[in-house]
Amino acid sequence: MGERIEGHGGHLALAALRAFGVREMFTLSGGHVFPLYDAAHNSDGAVRLVDVRHEQSAVFAAEAVAKLQRRPSVAVLTAGPGVTNGISGLTSAYFNGAPVVVLGGRAPQFRWGAGSLQEIDHVPLVAPVTKHAVTVTSTDDVYGAVHGAALTALTAHRGPVFLDLPLDVIFSYGDAAPTETTTPPVLAPDPDEVARAATLLAAAQRPVIIAGSDVYSGDATAALREAAEALHVPVFTNGMGRGSLPAGHALAFAKARRAALRGADVVAVVGTPLDFRLNFGDFGDAQVIHVVDAPTQRAGHVTPAVSPAGDLRLILSALADLPAGTALNRGDHVDWVDQLRQVEDAAKQAEQADLAADTDPIKPARIYGELRRVLEPDAITIGDGGDFVSYAGRYLEPTQPGTWLDPGPYGCLGTGMGYALGARVTYPDRQICVLMGDGAAGFSLMDVESLVRQRLPVVIVVGNNGIWGLEKHPMQAMYGYDVAADLQPGLRYDEVVRALGGAGETVAKPGDLGPALRRAFDAGVPYLVNVLTDPADAYPRSSNLA
Repeated sequence: MGERIEGHGGHLALAALRAFGVREMFTLSGGHVFPLYDAAHNSDGAVRLVDVRHEQSAVFAAEAVAKLQRRPSVAVLTAGPGVTNGISGLTSAYFNGAPVVVLGGRAPQFRWGAGSLQEIDHVPLVAPVTKHAVTVTSTDDVYGAVHGAALTALTAHRGPVFLDLPLDVIFSYGDAAPTETTTPPVLAPDPDEVARAATLLAAAQRPVIIAGSDVYSGDATAALREAAEALHVPVFTNGMGRGSLPAGHALAFAKARRAALRGADVVAVVGTPLDFRLNFGDFGDAQVIHVVDAPTQRAGHVTPAVSPAGDLRLILSALADLPAGTALNRGDHVDWVDQLRQVEDAAKQAEQADLAADTDPIKPARIYGELRRVLEPDAITIGDGGDFVSYAGRYLEPTQPGTWLDPGPYGCLGTGMGYALGARVTYPDRQICVLMGDGAAGFSLMDVESLVRQRLPVVIVVGNNGIWGLEKHPMQAMYGYDVAADLQPGLRYDEVVRALGGAGETVAKPGDLGPALRRAFDAGVPYLVNVLTDPADAYPRSSNLA
């Protein structure tokens, strides 16, 4: 153990976080949390202070860092409305399994109940959407409380934590003994359950693996590839699992998922919930294997044939090893893989016309056809929207893991600018591209000013169809009319960005898209390409959202 750590509550909190590799603090200025700013300011550049225009962006930025870097990240929110403004971000992190540490300011203890500014008990508000939420009542306890919370956030199943720091606690001075443990415990799976899963997959005639975000957050992408190759099973991915198998891999699929799930006799879902994105785990007559990183993630609404729980690297590596010592014949899957490859190739060929469509107004698919030409393999692509981002999921295929950020199953709009902040802080030299519907733009576009002021260039592509497309088209189909689903058509979101110190342009013709995107990525400032798209174009949604 090292020497005791001394200082005010801000120093103690930051010392605990730095042990986990925290190098940034996202916030919106508030007097209740000044000591945390003081600690960052006096860290000799070790911790960068990044401030935003709305607290939700601070938490979304911390979520992006936590997901991309697979470590705790911190958002600091002042008392009262600062914390309540951040609850959507906390909830998103909760659904996405992101190890975000939120430190909240709080009215002083010694005057609690007398009506101090922004006095409210935050803990009951945030407890349902965090792994751990407490008020720290002693300055000497700050270091241990923050350290323990960060370790909890990082322990599978990962998720956000919240600590309330009363004004008199964080401004006071204390000390603490440092704690060396920053590695969460590894949960070993039941070997019998893993063996059953391997037997089902290897013996199946038409098996499928679907891998999700926890495969990336659990650093299990290499193990996934080993398991898929050992069992010779086709792999589909969602969330941050996208790109887990390299582009062109014989077992990597994206376009044939419907055919695969209709024809499969065994479906192994790894590191993602059996939610609306996967038809709630209903795959017809197929047996379901649900591989999760913690027992709490097992589905309660279905009963899988087997559900191994534990460290995903251990489970997937065991799946790769077991068939080698058995008489199971993975060669039985060859015809199945070939069949799906034919479907995949036909679907890719069929979409080429959409990607190159020369229509007026512009179809969203054409935007993605142009983006595919300019996005680099390690670009971070961020989705913030409804139908426009659904098209991104269909037409953009990440070639590397950890390069795709979307709101996840909670579906919260407004993540875009916060995710962009976190992504740019993480990767100063990569392309950062935000794909945003014009509805989503209304939630966070003001934080372009935060990007400009702190010299964080990103490219923002707005699919501007002047409607809430995810609601307008279904409502018309259900009722024959729609209400509360229109936005003002043709709004110049690029002019908003220019007014905030960035740059941009509006594109109305397909042939102008490519040059505009190249200008955006070359600009070196936040740049918005405002693309006027066809409001009659409805995403062909087939999933049951409820």
